Amino acid sequence: QVQLVESGGGLVQPGGSLTLSCAASGNIFSIYEMKWYRQAPGKQRELVAAINSDDEGTQIEDSVKGRFTISRNDAKNTVYLQMASLKPEDTAVYYCNAVPRNLEEPDYWGQGTQVSVSS
Repeated sequence: QVQLVESGGGLVQPGGSLTLSCAASGNIFSIYEMKWYRQAPGKQRELVAAINSDDEGTQIEDSVKGRFTISRNDAKNTVYLQMASLKPEDTAVYYCNAVPRNLEEPDYWGQGTQVSVSS
């Protein structure tokens, strides 16, 4: 019903910037909020940021606050994660997540995009 496709990952040097995109298709109006998660090798998947589908209210986790920004473009049905001042510890697979308005339904997930921060 909802498909999510991430893009924009890649290799960047410490201190650099990168913007990830998550394009949503299908029943877009069934989405309550969009989230970005990340998972580094040997670590649990962690929430990075979230944006509400209706009022654009955002949540940024403390670990990336001040460096990462989440936004959306409704015309393109796309959510972005703008990352700046990247650190090696930001290296992870980043996943797009969509929470349905019907909370009895499971979340939708993209396939992930790799972000590697190294010199």
